[in-house]
Amino acid sequence: MSSVDAAWLRMETPTNLMMITAVLWFEAPLDWARLKQVVRERLVERFPRFRQKVADASGEWASLHWQEAAAFDLDAHMGRLTLDAPGDHATLEALVSQWMSTPLDRSRPLWQLHGLEGFGQGSALLVRIHHSLADGISLARVLLSLMDESAEAHFLPESETARGGAVPGWMKLLRGARAVVTGSRAALKRGAELISEPIQVGDLVRAGARGVSALGRLTVMTSEPPTVLRGELGTQKRATWSAPIALEEVKALSEATGSTVNDVLLAALTGALRRYLVARGGPVEDLRALVPVNLRSMDEPLPRELGNRFGLVFLELPVRREEPHRRLQELKRRMDVLKRSPEAVMTFGALSVLGMAPSAVERRAMDVVTRRATLVMTNVPGPRHPVYLAGTQLSGLMFWVPQAGKLGLGVSIFSYAGQVTVGVSVDAALVPDPHRMVEAFHDELRALGREDVPPAVR
Repeated sequence: MSSVDAAWLRMETPTNLMMITAVLWFEAPLDWARLKQVVRERLVERFPRFRQKVADASGEWASLHWQEAAAFDLDAHMGRLTLDAPGDHATLEALVSQWMSTPLDRSRPLWQLHGLEGFGQGSALLVRIHHSLADGISLARVLLSLMDESAEAHFLPESETARGGAVPGWMKLLRGARAVVTGSRAALKRGAELISEPIQVGDLVRAGARGVSALGRLTVMTSEPPTVLRGELGTQKRATWSAPIALEEVKALSEATGSTVNDVLLAALTGALRRYLVARGGPVEDLRALVPVNLRSMDEPLPRELGNRFGLVFLELPVRREEPHRRLQELKRRMDVLKRSPEAVMTFGALSVLGMAPSAVERRAMDVVTRRATLVMTNVPGPRHPVYLAGTQLSGLMFWVPQAGKLGLGVSIFSYAGQVTVGVSVDAALVPDPHRMVEAFHDELRALGREDVPPAVR
């Protein structure tokens, strides 16, 4: 096991489970037998990690390794449940929250699929995968590789399944994300409108003096101010997600303000946090978000061993700025600075070192790091056109990355078929009403859509 993967495995605590959770919903029932065939061929047989478990003699990195699970049983990882009546959005949210708070069984490979029947007239699928298997963008690519462009499923020839690298042709669209994350308006004009993780580092290993500057910034960074979003964590999570937002509307806002799609979405999120803090009667201060940065080339197929290859940057959100367009302008300025920073490469290296350190050292280090942020925030791209899973059209998808250490808030953004969905996962004791954040996000997008855009941000 790589030291970075070990770091994410050992980072898990009862209050912050290191699972990436996703929910997919469909307007028709899933063909379960067909789905099992797809999962076996495209997931289990292609990527060994999905049939391996963690062998752990002492909990320290030197003894951690992956080993084949004896008598691997796919049925032990794919179960079916029926949602309680009325089987609506709120019922699905409650079940997602329950499973998000339930650890995976470490005596087995660290993943689970739950087929959910009784979701309206259709169905849903809940996916839980441990972060030690791979990073969020890689697991998104894995999950989306189960999809087809039409209802007629294409099962891979045995030779392609064994190689592990073959993916459906439309998956190449994800490679266009690299241009988008740099904030390039020219790339947007070329039609690469997929949203991706906000920053792509490129070859920043050669950053030289900038690396010293970034290290200095991390060293002197102060702890986050006390707000209602920080405090003692419990063991229960709550998950919610927004109604779909038309991507064309967000793009129109970005063009009107001379910003990127990511800038607009992050500015709306910043405004939503401000509204929530004001409503809770707490102090309104700028807050830092930990933002994952993809360090893996999008032009290459995923390695069979998957693994984590990403860094983290601290994005200071201008929560104190009251006027939405001025807030967007400042957010864009801060994002542009981060895009030139080698901070992500440095945090990836730090995670590699922490994974080799004694567990107690890693825990103390993560506590220090997470005291310098209030939330985790990530974007992942999806296909631009409708896709199908086991012959059933996918209506929508939402995912949540785990929080670590002292963090109790995570925000995720996913784009699919011309729509954007925003998801929030929270510690239930800290944020009992996450729906208010989602509602505030919609309010902020409407505020950014006003005609009276200040000239400085046009």
